[in-house]
Amino acid sequence: MELNNVKETGVLIVGAGPCGLALACDLARRGVPALLVEQAPALFPGSRGKGIQPRTREVLDDLGVGDAVREHGGPAPVGMAWQSGERMGEHRMFRVAAPTDAEPYGEPWLMPQWRTQEILLARLRELGGDVVFDTALTGLAQDPDGVTAQLSTGPVRASYLVAADGGRSTVRRALGIAMTGETVDPAPMLVADVRIAGDALDRLNWHMMNTDAGFITLCPLPGTADFQLAAQFKEGEPDTSAEGVRALVAARTHLEAADVTEVRWSSDFRPRAALADRFREGRVFLAGDAAHVHSPAGGQGLNTSVQDTYNLGWKLGRVLNHGAAPALLDTYEQERRPVAAEVLGLSTRIHRGEQERGAAAQQLGIGYRGGPLSSGRAGVLEAGDRAPDGPSGDRRLFDVYRGPHFTLLAVGTDAELPESAAAEGLRVHRVDAYEAYGEGLFLVRPDGYLGWAGEDVSGLAGYLAPLGLDLKRG
Repeated sequence: MELNNVKETGVLIVGAGPCGLALACDLARRGVPALLVEQAPALFPGSRGKGIQPRTREVLDDLGVGDAVREHGGPAPVGMAWQSGERMGEHRMFRVAAPTDAEPYGEPWLMPQWRTQEILLARLRELGGDVVFDTALTGLAQDPDGVTAQLSTGPVRASYLVAADGGRSTVRRALGIAMTGETVDPAPMLVADVRIAGDALDRLNWHMMNTDAGFITLCPLPGTADFQLAAQFKEGEPDTSAEGVRALVAARTHLEAADVTEVRWSSDFRPRAALADRFREGRVFLAGDAAHVHSPAGGQGLNTSVQDTYNLGWKLGRVLNHGAAPALLDTYEQERRPVAAEVLGLSTRIHRGEQERGAAAQQLGIGYRGGPLSSGRAGVLEAGDRAPDGPSGDRRLFDVYRGPHFTLLAVGTDAELPESAAAEGLRVHRVDAYEAYGEGLFLVRPDGYLGWAGEDVSGLAGYLAPLGLDLKRG
């Protein structure tokens, strides 16, 4: 709606990358009015963040795009080392584990970033939202009741603003929030999406060549005819023109320049790791690259970004639509900044060859034990842990959890439970004893982590009240 020519909304999201799009989808399914603006005229066109870790696949499944991700992506190809035009042998780039009941996704999934964004935008439109392109933020001001943002298309008044506008965040700079970090590698990098003629290079392997000038890799992108090219430059600066990319391929591989039939997108960067000094300033939140910048080596950046907004979205929904205490929003930084710091360290160590891409990179072990929203333990789990998947009759537990609600799960216990409609936004579900949980009661947050756990419901009402969930109203 408009008031004195100022548009009003619940949440203004600046930046329509995977981070902003995921948040917009989450808010839309919660019925939270949101406006998503993007300075560019269209979605980002490149493959840059191509690796989707198992935990992020679970998030995307909850947001309603799991089938599309499965259809348009694929497992990472086995690496193939080359030297002087000869194949030297295969090696796996990522840890691969067989899916289990508790962890249904056992390996990273490759899909170009532009495709991830297209899938999320299609989902957002299904939910009644959209992106307003060609719209830049030029200024903002806060007061105790909201944020007034000056956009290139006119002013907007929002209860909250979320900066999802990347590593060079206009919002972060306007707020004066510094980023502390380091250069991970002084050598610049070039990344490009290219097409290779005919059978000049197979699509069964992730091809890697080390040269005196720096490495070059060519990774086939599932669901497309493209390869993602990544190259290091120990000397000089990358030439991102089509001619420069072709010359690079000819100089460092057994391919000819003419084998590169198309250069669809290219960019250069210096690997860097940096963390914003804080993730919140009043009614403005930083998420994704606006809050933390990673080396791409560990495949962590896009994943951590999407999970930022998965943590923030339900909290904004509870405060704006369900009367939760505004202090709930303080827990976003309290929970996510330590995670971002840990993941930054992991990405840097992987880039420098100090650690392999093991289980930690899959992000299934990330949790919030000891955090401000974590209370109690039961069975084999502690509040703050990721809630495992598992069988539940003809469904999965993830099917039970899917959606914007909380779930009170009773596992292998006949403990008395509140009525299933005891509080708006809370569902109650029983299953038989299951080793991934042990026995007890487990409150699963909307983002798939355990908020509370216990042997009976003592203390549950007190935990839920600040979240806008009142068992007494049942």
